[in-house]
Amino acid sequence: MELKLEDFIYDLPEDRIAKHPPKERTDAKLLFYNQGDISHHEFSNISNLLPSKSLLVFNNTKVIPARVIMYKDTGARIEIFLLEPMLPSKVHEEVMNTKRSCTWKCMIGNSKRWKEETALKLDALELIAKREGDLVTFEWSQDLTFSDLLSEIGKIPLPPYIDREVEKSDEERYQTVYSKMKGAVAAPTAGLHFTNEVLEDISLKKIKKDFVTLHVSAGTFQPIKSDKITDHPMHNEQIWINRENIKNLLDSEKVIAVGTTSMRTLESLYWYGVKLLNGENDFFIQKEDPYRLKALTRKDALLAVLEEMEKEGIEELRGQTEIFLYPGYDFKICDGLVTNYHLPGSTLILLIAAFVGNDWKKIYSEALANNYRFLSYGDSSLLLKN
Repeated sequence: MELKLEDFIYDLPEDRIAKHPPKERTDAKLLFYNQGDISHHEFSNISNLLPSKSLLVFNNTKVIPARVIMYKDTGARIEIFLLEPMLPSKVHEEVMNTKRSCTWKCMIGNSKRWKEETALKLDALELIAKREGDLVTFEWSQDLTFSDLLSEIGKIPLPPYIDREVEKSDEERYQTVYSKMKGAVAAPTAGLHFTNEVLEDISLKKIKKDFVTLHVSAGTFQPIKSDKITDHPMHNEQIWINRENIKNLLDSEKVIAVGTTSMRTLESLYWYGVKLLNGENDFFIQKEDPYRLKALTRKDALLAVLEEMEKEGIEELRGQTEIFLYPGYDFKICDGLVTNYHLPGSTLILLIAAFVGNDWKKIYSEALANNYRFLSYGDSSLLLKN
């Protein structure tokens, strides 16, 4: 059956979009969907709702101040939005620590006013920005890493639907408390409600925690425009997995992904294992891979990845994923999901519909009827699939 975008649209009133975070991280509602049943809770109570002997997997990416505002000599304002690093490396962590020069693929606001032969300058930091198409090369003479430079000139890239200027508090609140690996241009927002106290409470309940990395790209906000949903060009994101992650997955009865980004990472890891067993050694999960490859057991796929890591003598794996999870997909790793509420007609709504079936409509109707706040700074849900 062909998927129709209109079937994944719901009415989201403007006043239900959270423009600011709650006063405290845990001041959020939590909808609990448990195999068809729905109940309402406070987020601080999440540890009591998680299944025993489960593994909670978080995305520890850290949002970088990816919006850079510069001006031409004429006073024209140019906004440079960093998308992905290109030189001297495509690895986020390496580029953030580079000095003197680096090149990024960018979205450029007011691009018609910035001709390629014109350099933008920021004299206070001895910074020059040069453009070639959508590639921007930054050059600076001060002894700063690019991460240090961005902390001086960049702004936190709030999602477009928040539609306000960045405030000082966003620098802290648009990061998870466990963020570590710099590289995301959007927050893994399901994790924004967790505090160190909640994490400690989860540990006391004997629920394991683990951390993977997916550097969230701006493509996560890209609306579906194609008439045929499966024609939508999925964004490509960088992921990191280590040997301990795989061992923890093998040892766990239930795996709960904190956020759609963690879920995309874990499901991509499974398909990498399947690719290895099919003689394909490329850790790039293309959007059609889950729909063309024959599924194997979770254990076989994960063991294949472990075996490959042992053969190569490595502790960490870096991969790329453009995995597209939509209704009809059968989840291989994830048994549960902690997530906020997503834009109508988005790839993330399709992911939710793939996970809980048509009950996604019931979940969203319940959230709207009970005055939940929506999108990045909004309330939360814990979904356990049938």
